[in-house]
Amino acid sequence: MALPDGVKYAVVGAGIHGLSTAYHLAVKLKEKGTGSGHDIVVFDKTSIAAGASGIACGVVRNNYFQPAMRELMAQSVEVWESDPQAYSYHAVGYMQISPESMHKDVATIYEQQKAIGYTSEFIEGEADCMTYMKGLFSDWQAKGITSVLHEKKGGYANNTAAMYGLATKAEAEGVRIMTGVKIKGFETGGNGGAVTALETDKGRIACDYVVVGAGPWANTIWNMLELPKHISIKGANGEMHDNVAMWKFWCLEEGTLGVDPDMHKTNDGKAPPVIHVDSNAPLYSDEDGSLITDEMWGIYYKPDFNFGGIQGGAAPYEVEQDPDAVAVDPYGPESPDFIVDDNFIHMWCSALAHCQKRFEGQMKYYKHKDPSGGLGCFTPDSFPVFDVFRENVYMIADSNHGYKMLGVGKLVAEEIAGEKSRLLEPFRFSRYAQGKLHPVSSSPFPWS
Repeated sequence: MALPDGVKYAVVGAGIHGLSTAYHLAVKLKEKGTGSGHDIVVFDKTSIAAGASGIACGVVRNNYFQPAMRELMAQSVEVWESDPQAYSYHAVGYMQISPESMHKDVATIYEQQKAIGYTSEFIEGEADCMTYMKGLFSDWQAKGITSVLHEKKGGYANNTAAMYGLATKAEAEGVRIMTGVKIKGFETGGNGGAVTALETDKGRIACDYVVVGAGPWANTIWNMLELPKHISIKGANGEMHDNVAMWKFWCLEEGTLGVDPDMHKTNDGKAPPVIHVDSNAPLYSDEDGSLITDEMWGIYYKPDFNFGGIQGGAAPYEVEQDPDAVAVDPYGPESPDFIVDDNFIHMWCSALAHCQKRFEGQMKYYKHKDPSGGLGCFTPDSFPVFDVFRENVYMIADSNHGYKMLGVGKLVAEEIAGEKSRLLEPFRFSRYAQGKLHPVSSSPFPWS
């Protein structure tokens, strides 16, 4: 496909946000009679789903302590449900299983899920939680659980299959997807205003509007746009905190236990919901009984034939480096630095055994030859920024909430077409200076 001299809408990134925005924008332009998919080109330096979208666990959930995130995720679940075959979506549900320290937070989530009509069931008290879990899995054995939030919606999607399904829908609307084109910078108009062209390794491409859905490369694009590396944030008490780094990296810890996915089914032989367990019970090794941690820990897991086993992960760790010094490339399993190590494998497999007896003695089947993990680029409060910069650059900075947020592209497309989104409003960049921050939960995960 020949490189165009110019394009009306240039979309950077062929992952979940770039492809979703391109597809939904094509539909919206046609609907309004103001254009079509032929006005849109998606550019990616590697290939479709080559970044975070291609290695994502694919969990789709609404387990958020933040009201704005819950509403946004309810909208995204609707989009996943709109075409489950194309999106390779499995609506098996999701469970947040928690200790007493998180009981109050999870109860709040349940009440607000009810308020927005999001179907879930809430079980409280250690005895009732154990009874409920054994009703699903006869071998359930995690102790100290005092609340279970069982979301009947949500589930997971097969990562790359969903992205290619989305790409097919976009191309059917006339969208062009050009891979192997690396963005090296942006040409701007007078006084550093609107972007007038992309500077790529294949040449200059004039453009009227830019959408950035670059995932872990958000900091890289941010720097190209000459946006601030440090910002001021107004705290809940009104105090201003200056010189806060705009970006930070966390390394995601995920992997696959190479057993038959069918070994993990519910008592009635059905596909189980995605399981997420947070616990402050001591975690002991499934190999030798030694103490792994007596601090808060958390894992999630699901059977997945796409990954060929039981796939999931644990809480990420923060990368203690200047974000500009972090080597994002090569990304994911190809990285020499940011993949899981033996400590993760030991912890995660032991945690599986802590939860269900069927996983005891299974650590030897962990898929060591399939390295996993990857970097996530996070904002100062670990929540997304969806906003326009440089007059005509729509930045979708998902702060690693990305894959589950299929519906964000639809909302962004509507905004580009002139329809302001109430659901995206709480995620503007201005919230930092205004102190309109999202509440913080008791979860060990930075994105909950």
